[in-house]
Amino acid sequence: MDIQTLYYTLAALLIVIGIAGTVLPALPGVPLVFIGMLLAAWAGDFAHVGWMPLLALGLMTVLSLLVDVLATALGAKRVGASRLAIIGAMVGTIVGLFFGLVGIFVGPFVGAVLGELIHGRRVGHSARVGIGTWLGILVGTVFKIGLAFAMLGLFVLALFF
Repeated sequence: MDIQTLYYTLAALLIVIGIAGTVLPALPGVPLVFIGMLLAAWAGDFAHVGWMPLLALGLMTVLSLLVDVLATALGAKRVGASRLAIIGAMVGTIVGLFFGLVGIFVGPFVGAVLGELIHGRRVGHSARVGIGTWLGILVGTVFKIGLAFAMLGLFVLALFF
């Protein structure tokens, strides 16, 4: 196997892991997709994918990071979440990873609810904050998945046209 094939294989692996990372909160999904595409463009000496598509892909990556942060924060703020609820949602996300697919979805909710309860809020309000935070994470994830596939489409267009 020559070195260029190794680079393309690594690039494809980074893109696949990145796409998985758009759903798994522990992985920086869209940035990994971008790094994989940048590596593939570099391996091809930027002959097919030049600076314009890479600039667009980079901007889409930055947008995904903004969406990730803003969607969760807006979901939490919309229902009146405290700072402890947001921290709880982040901790719940990390802890949830150890409990598989169910933990990934339940962890942020439980963390936000516990954060609100520690803050001294009532159970009903805490549950609404948990749902709002979870919905924000869900909306952010859907946007990140859409951006990752839009990036993939742009990259393929630049590669073949």
